[in-house]
Amino acid sequence: MSGRPGVLVSGSAAGIGRATAERFARAGWLVGVYDVDDAGVERAVRELSAAHGEDAVVGGHLDVTEPAQWEAALAGFTEASGGRLDVLVNNAGVLHGGRFADVPLAAHRRTIEINVQGTVNGCHAAHPYLRATPGACVVNLCSASAIYGQAELASYSASKFAVRGLTEALELEWRKEDIRVRAVWPLFVATAMTDGLHIASTDALGVKLTAEDVAEEVYAAALPRTGRLARVLPPRVHTAVGRPAKVLAAAADLVPSFVSREVNRRIARS
Repeated sequence: MSGRPGVLVSGSAAGIGRATAERFARAGWLVGVYDVDDAGVERAVRELSAAHGEDAVVGGHLDVTEPAQWEAALAGFTEASGGRLDVLVNNAGVLHGGRFADVPLAAHRRTIEINVQGTVNGCHAAHPYLRATPGACVVNLCSASAIYGQAELASYSASKFAVRGLTEALELEWRKEDIRVRAVWPLFVATAMTDGLHIASTDALGVKLTAEDVAEEVYAAALPRTGRLARVLPPRVHTAVGRPAKVLAAAADLVPSFVSREVNRRIARS
């Protein structure tokens, strides 16, 4: 294996994925930029190469709903990395806001296929490479909408509950194989995904996080804990990003579910 650690980031042509690729490249990692947006991938590769060196980035096409494309992307990336996959970041996702019955069924299906099946595909295809790389890690992009089901984001919220469950299950399954599995939980982030999104919860809570805010937490989640306490404390599987998400997550752990329901009902003005 090469001396440079390697991270593959899905959906990394723009937004959180692009900022995450930049964060890892800045730390000296070999970064895999993969997305369905070929022009965006080319631009990201060009910019990252200019900033960090041509040997700092690998790019390619990836539709996360297609298992064969995952296989091809991982084969290409690990060929460049000398066989190692230290971190997989399952970032690719979509969001459709609006009242459930008003959103076309095709949009609901697309949300589940990309956000859920895409993450399942990535974890399944990457497992042999992660298992072969000591201290490997998966970071799944979850959401504060997985704390309690969100009105006007029904299928998106449901998809992130699935990502939460998958993360927790694999964290238990894969720990004996020296693979850490983590989830990062932002609230609304100022990216193309939230451009033009006007629902009750965005009006109440605002869109205050940047892609760079989330990327910093993804990078931190990917690194192993160090120090004496790391050997005795349970792993930190979930990381909420931003003060509102941290407050909502902490409250959900402390109060009965009907209180969480009431808080979310008021936010959504339902």
